[in-house]
Amino acid sequence: MVADRIKQSPDYARISSATAMSLGLSHGRFYRGARNRCANLLVHYNEGCAANCAYCGLAKKRTGSYREKSFIMVQWPLFSMDAIIEAINACPKYVKRTCISMITNGRCRRDTIAMIQRLKKETAIPISILISPTVLKIDDLKAMKESGADKIGVAIDLATPELFDLYRGKGVSGPHKWAKYWQTAADGLEVFGERNVGSHLMVGMGETEKEMVTVMERLWSMGVVNHLFSFFAEPNSKLENRKQPPWPTYLRIQLARYLLEECSISAFDMDFDKDGHIRNFGLPKDDLTHIINLGTPFMTGGCLDEDGEVACNRPFGNCLPGEKQWNYPYPPNEEELNLIQNHIFTIDPN
Repeated sequence: MVADRIKQSPDYARISSATAMSLGLSHGRFYRGARNRCANLLVHYNEGCAANCAYCGLAKKRTGSYREKSFIMVQWPLFSMDAIIEAINACPKYVKRTCISMITNGRCRRDTIAMIQRLKKETAIPISILISPTVLKIDDLKAMKESGADKIGVAIDLATPELFDLYRGKGVSGPHKWAKYWQTAADGLEVFGERNVGSHLMVGMGETEKEMVTVMERLWSMGVVNHLFSFFAEPNSKLENRKQPPWPTYLRIQLARYLLEECSISAFDMDFDKDGHIRNFGLPKDDLTHIINLGTPFMTGGCLDEDGEVACNRPFGNCLPGEKQWNYPYPPNEEELNLIQNHIFTIDPN
């Protein structure tokens, strides 16, 4: 259809269902009054993404048209940039950041920069970019910063080069390379500065807890902030039958990230069993209990707003609403904290 050919980026973008609700472009309510604090945009072309990541809803070989494909388990409706910008300018005060997610497409670099420029000119909240390293060079990162973006995310996702290649590279006939992603993270630090680069990491892809702690420590020591996700299978994807990681495993990795970044605890301070499970975090029990009861380690991590609070909080982005959350989009209440305390040291036999 002619209309579909016209409705592409940079003049159109898909937005997450949560963003559409927060901006008043669709109706709905969040569980326990959670708020989506970031307007999440997705670059859109009819031909979609050239990559084929095994777990991604946008994978080239996943069945269905690109416009109909879900991403992180939800639909991303298509809107004009005119409508999106108007909604951002009229949005609730709790929406504190915009993030544009790129896809692996040769047109994406140019159009993402055009979208940054327009958002910078016509809105008043900061702009992040979840970049696609495979189609970018360092000069592109410089152009993004000059256009108005202040932070970027690099979705390394996997904890080891072998897993990366299996699920994003040769194992799925995909274009992505581990070394390119790490080089882009380093380039991003050069352009945007320390702690203005974040890395998405996904738990539950076959790595050990020790391997995930090791990669988080490597990134943090570089100046990159770690943003954790749990694997959450997309229907009709290559990994649609894969289960989420055990909840206690995810809790331990979340706590380890917090200790690495907020308490100067290193992987060397921690102790791991023969299967790579964390069995000691390197802190006295009372101190650890206090930190767990803060609830903060188990809340979603993402790009910050201008006040230093997490703006990109992706409510229920990797689990269904309920007491037991893989990423809490709000401070856990007493009942939820008790649940965490009762499960965090459990070792799943599987």
